[in-house]
Amino acid sequence: MTEDPRAILALERMTPRQAIAVGLCVLLVALDGFDVLAISFASPGIAKEWGIDRAALGIVMSMEILGMALGSLALGNVADRIGRRPTVLGCLIVMTAGMFLASTARGVGSMSVFRFMTGLGIGGMLAAINAVAAECANNRRRNLAVTLMATGYPLGAVFGGMIATRLLVGGDWRSVFMFGTFATGVCIPLVLWLMPESVSYLVERRPAKALARVNSTLRRLGHRSVGSLPPASAATGGARAGSFTELFSPQLARATILLTLAYFAHIMTFYFILKWIPKIVVDMGFEPASAGSVLVWANVGGASGALLFSLLTQRIGVRRLVIGALALTAVMVVFFGRSASELTQLSILAAGTGFFCNAGIVGLYAMFAQSFPAKIRASGTGFVIGVGRGGAALGPIAAGFLFVAGSTLPVVAAIMALGSLIGAAAILLMRYEEAGVA
Repeated sequence: MTEDPRAILALERMTPRQAIAVGLCVLLVALDGFDVLAISFASPGIAKEWGIDRAALGIVMSMEILGMALGSLALGNVADRIGRRPTVLGCLIVMTAGMFLASTARGVGSMSVFRFMTGLGIGGMLAAINAVAAECANNRRRNLAVTLMATGYPLGAVFGGMIATRLLVGGDWRSVFMFGTFATGVCIPLVLWLMPESVSYLVERRPAKALARVNSTLRRLGHRSVGSLPPASAATGGARAGSFTELFSPQLARATILLTLAYFAHIMTFYFILKWIPKIVVDMGFEPASAGSVLVWANVGGASGALLFSLLTQRIGVRRLVIGALALTAVMVVFFGRSASELTQLSILAAGTGFFCNAGIVGLYAMFAQSFPAKIRASGTGFVIGVGRGGAALGPIAAGFLFVAGSTLPVVAAIMALGSLIGAAAILLMRYEEAGVA
């Protein structure tokens, strides 16, 4: 019997084992959510202990973002060449080492190096995991699977933030990184146990014993085996791996450019909020633990928005939802910048901002998975995230220098809100198919 195993996963009902694989992707992205924000939770204590100003702190807070950019660009392509599973495992090892070393940092230089190292692992992880979630789901549930995966980011920040807040009450900023080291390390055996290699990758790349590995994965996911693989021509080139040049082919160039612009611009606004909330709240006269709680509320809103967005994708087109979420993000960032120095109001506005901001992020991840074919899905996602992370790095740095130059919070917030509006305009210009891809 000759049957395309990708069609089995794409067209048949999802099994519980497929749902478990997607759930593991959610957990790994939740881990990323905590790891990325660890420096935000620790930043007030670092600034006080080391006596650094806002500009220097902004650079430190951006170093893992620069690492994420490079990791996404380089390791997304690696995931298309050697497989999703080994790439994820390698990234987890790098992340664990980076988090541990950050707890030993004694100054801006060493902390910057260790956060850059952590970012390398996170960037590669995001590119590979996005492909895993898309390729473990069937066509009907693919948008839901990818958006739920991306929802892990604010969930990780919420629960990790609650833990970090308690750690900061009873200890110093180093305890945040030690917790991150433990949580990241625990995920390594989980991936070895629960994450199969992608069937789409095996069919496209054709490594040694490809048929046996495909059937092993199909059985592991609760599906029947196949007698042989489809012809190499149907697998779009057999052993030929995807490359960045294909992202700018006539069929994909428009999507690649507009998705990258949208992600770059929106993530600039997103990271301005995530990275500067604790410092802004502390400067208003509140304790670091209170500042952490406001950031937690931003991520509670983010998790709520991401979950609602995930459910809405089953009834409303992703493109329309993303445009609305990005436009409303800009409005909420402006309101946050004009909020009074009152903790409850700050928390409510932070939650509202996070609601729309994270909804836009999860929607963009769904668009990545749908816009790129399987053979370059991780490369395409990695390219968009990698280049787009320039916006993530630019957001905290630009805001830091605007503050040092004397700009007030309302002015800085209004300027940074423009990123989400630019992102909405880019998505509006896209031609996007809502149907699932194999």
